[in-house]
Parts: sequence; C-alpha cells; structure tokens
Amino acid sequence: MANPQQTYTHPGELGDVPGWFPPLDQLLFGWFLERQEREGMPGDLLELGAYMGKSAILLGRHLREGERFTVCDLFGGDAPDGANRAETAKSYASLTRQAFERNYLSFHDELPRVIEAPSSVISSEVAAKSCRFVHIDASHLYEHVRDDIGAAREILLPDGVVVLDDFRSEHTPGVSVATWEAVLNRGLRVICLSTQKLYGTWGDPSAVQEELLEMLRGRGDCGLSVQEAAGQRLVRVRAKGMRAPEFPRSRHYVEPELMVPPVPQVSRSRVRRIGVDLLPPVITRAVRRVRARQV
Repeated sequence: MANPQQTYTHPGELGDVPGWFPPLDQLLFGWFLERQEREGMPGDLLELGAYMGKSAILLGRHLREGERFTVCDLFGGDAPDGANRAETAKSYASLTRQAFERNYLSFHDELPRVIEAPSSVISSEVAAKSCRFVHIDASHLYEHVRDDIGAAREILLPDGVVVLDDFRSEHTPGVSVATWEAVLNRGLRVICLSTQKLYGTWGDPSAVQEELLEMLRGRGDCGLSVQEAAGQRLVRVRAKGMRAPEFPRSRHYVEPELMVPPVPQVSRSRVRRIGVDLLPPVITRAVRRVRARQV
C-alpha cells in the first residue's frame, strides 16, 4: 500500500478537497454567515464531523477576531460503541487528522481548535450559549444524531443557526428520524431545506426566511418552493446548474499552463502546389513550362 505521506497532493482550490459539499450549500453557508456578520451577531463556530475539511475551510473564512472555531471528529480513532465503529470503518477508513490539517492549512494560517473524540464530549468542551453557527455531520446513527442536536441546542445562541447534514438521504434514516423528531417535539424551527441539509434555529425564523427568500428569488440558478407542514413554513431550494461560489485559492494554487497547439508541418511540394493553384492562370502556365524544360 502506498504511503499517504508520499502520495498526498495539496489542494489548489476548495473544489480539490474531497468531500460532499455541493455549490448550493456553499452558497447557503456563506449567506447565513455573512448575514450574521452584517447583523453584528457575536459567537463562535462549531462543526461536528469534519471529514477532509471542505466545509470547515469555508467556515474558517468567516471566523472573526476574538471568536473560536471548534472542530470535533474521531479522525479514525476509537468510536464509542460497536455500531459507530462499524460505521466509521465502512465510511471513513481513509480519514486521518493529518489530511484534514494539511487541507485546512492550505487555505488558512492557523488550525481551528481540534477535538479528536466522539461528538458526545462536545457539551463539556464548548460553553453553553456560545455559538452562532453549528454544523452537524458526524454520525448517521439515530441515537448519536439525537444527542448532537440536543448538544447544539445548549451550545447555540438564541438566534443561532444549526445545519443538519444528510437529513433525507436514503442511506441515513437515523438522521431523518432524529431531525424531524427535533422539529416536531424539541422546538427546532426550519429556516430552509436544501437537497442535502436542513437549516434551522431555536429562535424565530421569520426575519431570516424573508431575507433568504428575497435573495433566492433574485437568482436564476435556484429552484424554489414554499410549503406548510405541522405549523411551519418550509422553504425548499434546489440548484439548477449552479456553479460553486467564488472562494480564495489556496497557497498551493498553480496557474495551469497554456497549451499552444502545434503548427502543422506542410511539405515543400504541397506548398508549391498550393502556390501554383492560387496564381493567375497566365503565371501558372509559365511556371509549368519552366518546370517542363527542367525535366
């Protein structure tokens, strides 16, 4: 087996980082974080489950002076129970903390605070009511997702945003159950639904929903619908040929070399034939008479 240290390539752009972070969710992450910044909302950032760092790299761009960004992941370490160990071995066998750190430091000068542990420790590591944005993408098992949502509720500020990944993927029914249970029984209010993620809050979503709808209606690369369910307004958005938002390139980015097409070689005899064909008929006949004498 090849040594990862020998085969690793530093990413030049965010799209080079492995992971599942579609352009639509990149757009929505940036929009929510920029809105918090415009509103002057203080607070830290938290990500549970980092994989190779793709979403963490975007989150880190929105970290302001005096704030803390915490990332919690097993990074291939020991899982808390047998089911979680099996899931980790199946889905994330190639994950290493070193790969995450290399990717992150390709775009940023400093690492976030990294906790290499199961997400169940997060309530004792991050203060209550300290975060404005929490991204949950750790386990796909119901019990773990349920507890991660409970921890997020304690950690988030009243109007903070929580993002739940894989809430409707066919291979993650445990996430779906835990997510909609939180909506129906635990006070979580839906702001919007993308193809992959649910964006919610335990505050009042009305104002942020109106601003979001105004932004989305002004774009031609989004499909949009608004539905009502269980007393909640659900803003559903999907991408329509959307490109990833602009994002600063990494310190390792290399401009691609311009490929100059080779000049085709033309034989001298072909050049002569072309030249003769293009000359006026009188000159052409003279040239042919001269050639005939030379023969």
